[in-house]
Amino acid sequence: MKHTAAPPVIRVVLADDHDLVRSGIKALLGMVSDVQVIAEARNGTELVTLVESLLPDVVMTDIAMPGMDGIAAIEEIHRRHPDVLLLVLSMYDSVDVVKRAVAAGAAGYVMKDAPAHELGQSVRSAMATGSYFSPAIAQRLLQPSDGGGNDDLTTRQIEILKLIAMGKASKEIAFELGLSPKTVDVHRARIMERLRLNDIASLTRYAVRKGLVKP
Repeated sequence: MKHTAAPPVIRVVLADDHDLVRSGIKALLGMVSDVQVIAEARNGTELVTLVESLLPDVVMTDIAMPGMDGIAAIEEIHRRHPDVLLLVLSMYDSVDVVKRAVAAGAAGYVMKDAPAHELGQSVRSAMATGSYFSPAIAQRLLQPSDGGGNDDLTTRQIEILKLIAMGKASKEIAFELGLSPKTVDVHRARIMERLRLNDIASLTRYAVRKGLVKP
């Protein structure tokens, strides 16, 4: 009697800063026979470290996480391990955010409100074809863009904007990024000038709209 070999298990590392969300995703993926969640991370820094030691087949990560966010983590992992497939699992459906994720090295993008069966499907499809985008996201990507990226802010300015939107003062931002408070203030002035916004509340709303921070 001929035995057919079981399909190889797809090893997945999950990243989300909400324990409950992570548990739910893990449980749903656990129902897919050839998918196994081998580790979980609460932020981008943990994720990069886990991928470094475990070299999974697929990474599934949220975007807005404390410290190093999902896009920065994707960029770092993609640079070090281009063979690891990186999927974003997010509630943001802004074309800007999707494009930033893809530019950083993401091979796919799944919405958090997708039907349960889509999780396993996204992992399998990404392994089989090299990419996977939720139908809603694919649809959005085909539509004309809603404005140009993050209005040409530099990576450092986006980093500072995120921290401003999280309610941090110049001194705290300076300490976190290893800059002087004066440098942070100069960056903030340039960000405001470039975005044509003149107060912190507007900057925060902009950051939320672009998916840089959670509402």
